[in-house]
Amino acid sequence: MKSMPAALRDYALQIANHEMAHYVVARALGFETGDVTLKVTMALTHHGGSSITLTRSISSIEAMKEHLEARMMVLLAGAMGQTLPPKHSPEKHVDEPKAGAILKGEFGAEQDYAKIRELRYLLRNISYPDTDPASSESIIAELTEINDRLWLRTQKIVEALADTITGLAGLLVERMVIAEQWGRPADTYEVVLTGEMLERSQPVQAIPALSVWA
Repeated sequence: MKSMPAALRDYALQIANHEMAHYVVARALGFETGDVTLKVTMALTHHGGSSITLTRSISSIEAMKEHLEARMMVLLAGAMGQTLPPKHSPEKHVDEPKAGAILKGEFGAEQDYAKIRELRYLLRNISYPDTDPASSESIIAELTEINDRLWLRTQKIVEALADTITGLAGLLVERMVIAEQWGRPADTYEVVLTGEMLERSQPVQAIPALSVWA
């Protein structure tokens, strides 16, 4: 790990913050979680993932709306977490313009954004069933209300749990090792933190429960 170049380490920490924000917010909102993985290359490309169980008992429209909102918030959290300052910084604020730019195409988060857009329409369709489908102004206003409300709720959680997110991200990067690549120079660092390992850690056990964020 000591041989990781500084620029690559900084990049890895940004992506680790992204994945750990997904993970931490998912736990705060009551989802079951699993492994967190990260690979970064010398060319500053990456592949990361946070395993989240989406299976839930949904027995009413209200429960469906709550599930859709929570899922959207988990997806929003990644880009917000990626903009958090380093662990040692006293101020822990989300850079909103940067988070928005990340969601809309930087660093591969456009997949999160595509899911958010689809879920937002589904949530609007359930929340405002009587809106005339031809009333584009009303539909845009309803989508904007959903987006703004969930953005603020997510930002509140990410900033409140910023130390947990950046601390776990630092742990993720500290455990990265260079991958074996037969016959050619190794240029990839990788790590897997298992769900079991994370479950045992004090910061994860201390994440406040769903009711705190209602």
